[in-house]
Amino acid sequence: MLTTDLLPPIENEMRRVLALADGERYHLLHHMMAYHLGWEGEGAGPEATGKRVRPVLVLLTAAAAGGDWRAALPAAAAVELLHNFSLIHDDIEDNSPTRRGRPTLWKLWGIPQAINTGDAMFTLAHTAIIRLKLPPERVLEAAEVFQRACLRLTQGQFLDIAYEQERSLPLTAYWPMVSGKTAALLAACTELGALCAGAGGEIRAAYREFGEKLGLAFQALDDELGIWGDEARTGKSAASDLLEGKKSLPVLYGLERKGEFARRWMAGPLTAEEIPALAAQLETEGARGYTQDTAARLTDEALSALERARPRGEAAEALRALALRLLKRRA
Repeated sequence: MLTTDLLPPIENEMRRVLALADGERYHLLHHMMAYHLGWEGEGAGPEATGKRVRPVLVLLTAAAAGGDWRAALPAAAAVELLHNFSLIHDDIEDNSPTRRGRPTLWKLWGIPQAINTGDAMFTLAHTAIIRLKLPPERVLEAAEVFQRACLRLTQGQFLDIAYEQERSLPLTAYWPMVSGKTAALLAACTELGALCAGAGGEIRAAYREFGEKLGLAFQALDDELGIWGDEARTGKSAASDLLEGKKSLPVLYGLERKGEFARRWMAGPLTAEEIPALAAQLETEGARGYTQDTAARLTDEALSALERARPRGEAAEALRALALRLLKRRA
């Protein structure tokens, strides 16, 4: 099973859901959502849509758990719409002018319309999940899993915003934040896929753990790239995470060392000129190695959970390959 084969059905399902918000008076609202999803406007196309990792995870898990992946398409659309709702609001909260090389919604149409567009996408995500053609009790279970992910997503974002006001935090503060911001939705993807396939509780729990650990490992590697990544490959300035004061895993590790990096960090905002030397100091103090070791441990735990789920067929291999591809985003 090729993941690329799943992309057209995912896009078609999302288009069907978005069509529910179209109408004589609402063409612009529909266009704003389509723009954000990479379908319309200047620069539209594959580079603007993103990789659709989350819906692909749903469908591969459904197939690997012995189900028909087509039955899981509404859940796949739901998680991708939820993810994109969060990006619309994140761009406003982070004051980000661009996403994937294009102006963000709020830059083009203003903050009020962008907030409302995100709210519409959030509503459509919930509409999508209840379009599952499954026994009613399973649809209710799927809705509960989805709602729990929504809450954890906003809790993680709450912590991320709250941490901006704190100059120093313990390393233990990192995990609740990234568990919500990154891992919760990936855990929901794999659990929803297993649920759509009719998997039992033990198998569902193993798939959920696989998604959770996959998300945590992914975030740890992303944090490493945010400081030491190759800008030409990541498309992101390697100075930005330190310059913006992000409470990433390497930074919180460095603060706990209470060395030269921590002393400079606690002294006040950094300048762009200082970043290369501070990144080197952070690496000398062991933060990069710690982050890599943590990501490796979480990767092993994710793959172990996947084995406990006993995935089947070509989808099992595709699921492993997708996980390994996500976790090899190295500089």
